Amino acid sequence: MTENRISLTSSEIASTWTGYMNDSMAKCILGYFLVHVEDSDIRPIIQFAYDLTVSHIEKLTHLFEEEDLPLPTGFTNEDVNLNAPRLYTDSFMLTYINHMAKAGLLAYSGLVSMSARKDVRGYFMEGLKETSDLFDRSSDVALSKGLFVRSPYIVYPTKTDYVDSRSYLSGFSLFSKQRPLNTVEIAHLYMNIQTNLIGSHLSISFAQTSPRKNIQKWMLRGNDISKKHVQIFSATLLDNDIQPPVSSDVAVTNSTTPPFSDKLTMSHMALLSATGSGNYATAAAASQRTDLFLNYERLSLEVAQYAKDGVNIMIDNKWLEQPPGTTDKQKLSQTKDTEY
Repeated sequence: MTENRISLTSSEIASTWTGYMNDSMAKCILGYFLVHVEDSDIRPIIQFAYDLTVSHIEKLTHLFEEEDLPLPTGFTNEDVNLNAPRLYTDSFMLTYINHMAKAGLLAYSGLVSMSARKDVRGYFMEGLKETSDLFDRSSDVALSKGLFVRSPYIVYPTKTDYVDSRSYLSGFSLFSKQRPLNTVEIAHLYMNIQTNLIGSHLSISFAQTSPRKNIQKWMLRGNDISKKHVQIFSATLLDNDIQPPVSSDVAVTNSTTPPFSDKLTMSHMALLSATGSGNYATAAAASQRTDLFLNYERLSLEVAQYAKDGVNIMIDNKWLEQPPGTTDKQKLSQTKDTEY
């Protein structure tokens, strides 16, 4: 008796498609890192991350073939120039991998929850474990080299307490000082500072290596936005006598030879913008001071407009690969062959 195979749901198709796109991009970037990394402690981390992406691509390719689904184009060897001069320092490569592992943990947990079929759930659960391992390994090396930027320390509280006034939620008052930040709010400010620092380094590196003026301009605009957001979040911490945690490492060299295609760099910045918007939404929901909430809301709009302008550039250059979609039934009925 032949067992009927359960088809993938729309969520599972979306999840596997997204996974393939992200891993094919990561393979290009990590492959380039491997050519240029010199530190003997950092190289194994990059190699481990690279091997994971290769394994993921192979498994997802097999799944697409089994389901008779068209394989995404994603990113290929044409999108990376392994012979381009070094663009990033070893320490930035490690910091980048550690940061992307954090983003991967959030992404994989979401993909697991959207999947029903056993084999698909198993794939994403294994990916979650592997990404946890990558984060753990990269964190250990970063800590050993003094590159792991820790969240701010605070004095331990001595008792539990409850909110006894609605003024706790207020971030603006003409008659009293704003209440101090709580640890949840500090944690999100720290995370968003770190995210924007990564975005700032990447956007400036992509700007100095892109041959296209409009992309250079868009990337430099992204760099300005990231730096502005870092300043806003840092000022909030400083207003509460908390030193913002910022790495002093030099990340980008003076090379102007592009190691990656503009298609890849634009897609990467679109991915970071989407991740940043999600981080801001989470931070806004978790922050109980209204000034923080309003900051995240208005800065999210700036990121959204920036991302939209980037998508328009990608569409104009035919770089935006379309996710799998449903059939337009109305259009189909109007264009079908009526001859018998």
